[in-house]
This record gives sequence, C-alpha cells and structure tokens, in this order.
Amino acid sequence: MISVAFQGEPGAFSEQAARSFFRTRVQLIPCRHFKDVFRFAARGGERRGIVPIENSVFGSVHETYDLLIRHWLFIGGEITLRVHHHLMAMPRVRTADLRFVFSHPQALGQCEQFLRTLKNARQIPYYDTAGAAKMIREEGRMNAGALASRQAAKVYRLRILRRNVESNHQNYTRFIVLSKKATIPSGRPKTSLAFAAENVPGALFRALGVFALRDINLIKIESRPVAGKPWEYLFYVDVTGHSDDAPLKDALHHLDEVSTFVRVLGSYSVGRTVQG
Repeated sequence: MISVAFQGEPGAFSEQAARSFFRTRVQLIPCRHFKDVFRFAARGGERRGIVPIENSVFGSVHETYDLLIRHWLFIGGEITLRVHHHLMAMPRVRTADLRFVFSHPQALGQCEQFLRTLKNARQIPYYDTAGAAKMIREEGRMNAGALASRQAAKVYRLRILRRNVESNHQNYTRFIVLSKKATIPSGRPKTSLAFAAENVPGALFRALGVFALRDINLIKIESRPVAGKPWEYLFYVDVTGHSDDAPLKDALHHLDEVSTFVRVLGSYSVGRTVQG
C-alpha cells in the first residue's frame, strides 16, 4: 500500500488533496512540518508526500520551493483544490461569544474581510487549519473559533458557524506529489525544473530564450534566493511537455550551456481541479 505524508492534522486541506489525487486506498501520514513530509518521501519505496506549492490568492509557497532544491525528490503529479474556509467552534458557542480565531496564517489572510467583521475576536496564527480545530476540541475552548475545512469540523465534532468565509471565492491551492523516483505521465505532460544563471546582462534572457526558440510554453517562473549566497537566485520554471520530448530535450541541453546549474524536478501529468 502507498503511504502518503501531508503537513497538518487529519482534516487538513492537504489530506483532502491526497485523497482526491490518489483515489485509491492509501495510508495517510500527518506531519507537523513541510520538511517532515519531504523526509518521509525521501525514504523511497511506496512512500509519497503531498505539499501545497501555490495559492491563487496568496501566491507561491516559498518553503516548498526551498525544500524542493534541498532534497533529491521528483514531482510526480499535481492536483488543484478549491479551498473553502469555514468558521467553526464548540457546540452551543455563538459567533458573538468568540474572543479568538485560530488558523494557519495563510487562511487568516484569505479570510481577512470576514474577520474584520468580528469586532471582539483576535486573530491567532496557528501551525495548521485542522490543527486549530483539533486544539479547540481538545481544550474545550468556549471563547475561540477556528478557520478550517468542512472535513475538520466533522473530524473534531465542531459546529460550523459561518460557511465559505474566504474573501475571494476563486480561492484555489495547487498541490504537488513528491516521489523518490520519476513517474511516467499518463496524460498531458508538463515539466518543472530549476536553473541558475550568471549575474550578467542578458543571462536570464538567454536562459528563457531556449524555450521561446522552440515554441515551448512557459507556464510559470519563480525566483528564490540561494542560501548562503546573497543576491544570487535560483529560477523555478514550469513548461509544457515531457523532458524526453525532442524539443524540450534540446531546450534543456541548450539551457545547460547558458546556465550555471540545471535540474529537472519532474515531468508529470497536468493536474485536475477538485472541490474541497
């Protein structure tokens, strides 16, 4: 059986993403931190990890990008989850009773407009959305609420006070699946890679030009600072196609000639979108 690690407690959005991606019986392993998910997947065998990499409102998850380059893992798939945040509390607690609202910092940010209407409730960042719901149940907090998923309310037997309180209702999070071995895409492929270029005029232009010259669509580009090297950057790129396809294979050879570092992070099928 495949074992899949995710960051958070049971009921977390990452758990929902894992269930939706695999669609078969898997063993789900909750982890406290993203780094624990990567370490679990790095043990190989039938172990996988799933982590968020991008949110349509808050942008890229920088910790995921940084961990990708620190571990020798491949991206083996992706799935996009429509994120709904719900305000929940202990049974018999009313919205007016709340003095604190706990959730992950990104969830608090994604519900900023609604939270401003709670004049007497202070926002408290927590390590995980479902973890916040779990804490309220375990501590029996009668003056606190959590922003979390509908599944979290079910798991921890909390009452949903307000549904769909995210400020932007086009709120999606893209998750990637981590594997020790590269996978073979079963559908339309895309490839993720990282590269570094010299800090000289035209270097980035030449690097990105290898894709334009071959009519390869560049879907996304993200830059992250190189640890220990101030003002040097790694560029993470998503492009269409498989790394073994002739045009992309040629582009990668060309990129290797004009860059100081190139690493293919994985070729995998373009993911589907599911409701959270």
